[in-house]
Amino acid sequence: MLNKNDYSNFPLEELLVEEKKVKKNETFSAGLIGFLVGVMVYGVVKNGFGFLYIVIPLVLIAVIYKNSQIQKQNLKQIQAEINVKTTK
Repeated sequence: MLNKNDYSNFPLEELLVEEKKVKKNETFSAGLIGFLVGVMVYGVVKNGFGFLYIVIPLVLIAVIYKNSQIQKQNLKQIQAEINVKTTK
């Protein structure tokens, strides 16, 4: 998932497929972060503060967020290449 692709070498069809893939991953990441926040809230309300309910979801949220930022950069690169290829 953290591969460094040179999107300028991709044909337009592959760029469109990659764009869909990145957008799907972005949506999945947002949903997963929302679920983990829900787990944290539920755990605090039901059982109070605890390692299982606070620390583990926070670590997972941080990892997902970092990956999401990388995916956003990839999406910007892909969209820039799509714009270049469609204007030619």
